[in-house]
Amino acid sequence: MAKYGEKSKKAVKSAMHRKKKGTLKSGKGGKGGKVTSRKQAIAIGLSEARAKGYKAPAKKSSSKRTMTSKKSAKK
Repeated sequence: MAKYGEKSKKAVKSAMHRKKKGTLKSGKGGKGGKVTSRKQAIAIGLSEARAKGYKAPAKKSSSKRTMTSKKSAKK
């Protein structure tokens, strides 16, 4: 089974073209600075695809340690 749908691929491709053209902006509503990173352009494309409901895996979340686990790790 495919991980990404065709529409998701098109959304990423569109973001890459906007990056190359210089019109891709970071932040909500495009208020941020110009995107120069390839990885950031891909992330923006996938984020837009998820917002539209296209088939794309969920964003990976970072695992955070709690204060209690840090205390027990010190002992």
